[in-house]
Amino acid sequence: MSRNHKKNKRQTSDMNPTEKEQIDEEIPKAEEGNAMEEGDEAAVAEETAELTQEEHLRKELAEAEEKIADQEDKYLRLSAEFDNYRKRTMKEKAELIKSAGEKVITAILPVLDDMERAIQTIKKTEDAGALLEGVELIYNKFLKVLGQEGLKKIETEGKDFDTDYHEAIAMVPAPSEESKGKILDCVQTGYTLNDKVIRHAKVAVAQ
Repeated sequence: MSRNHKKNKRQTSDMNPTEKEQIDEEIPKAEEGNAMEEGDEAAVAEETAELTQEEHLRKELAEAEEKIADQEDKYLRLSAEFDNYRKRTMKEKAELIKSAGEKVITAILPVLDDMERAIQTIKKTEDAGALLEGVELIYNKFLKVLGQEGLKKIETEGKDFDTDYHEAIAMVPAPSEESKGKILDCVQTGYTLNDKVIRHAKVAVAQ
């Protein structure tokens, strides 16, 4: 029983029966009204709490969408930068290969000039010794130019057979016990370019 109800009961103790009956009827109605007001307040509070939670979820959703958009933008930028880097690298590589070939050809041109002069000389002279000397000069000059670009002959004379550098195309009887496994003759010269074998030397090996 509420305090108001108790108070009303004390106040009605001095009244006549008719008045008392009237007040007793009004008290439950007042209490019922108070209960309805309290229920309405609870409903409003609950609705407010639900609204606040919905607003919170909406805020979180908006923040998540903003983060996704930011990450997508960063991904697109990074993808574009990588694509530009790849294209630039391919272009630089192609230019490097082209310029490297140009450098070698430019270095060989003087040798080509010497060969043209040698041909003109051969047409005018019958001196075999002079011709041989001229050809050897051109050959050595050519080797020097190629050597500057990293080309080296693979040595074979008196060397032990090595599959990393040599290719055996013939096995011949060894003239002595000490010569077994050694190279006796080179049929085709091998070369390395910057220490990488680009052609194995074809040799005859003693067995």
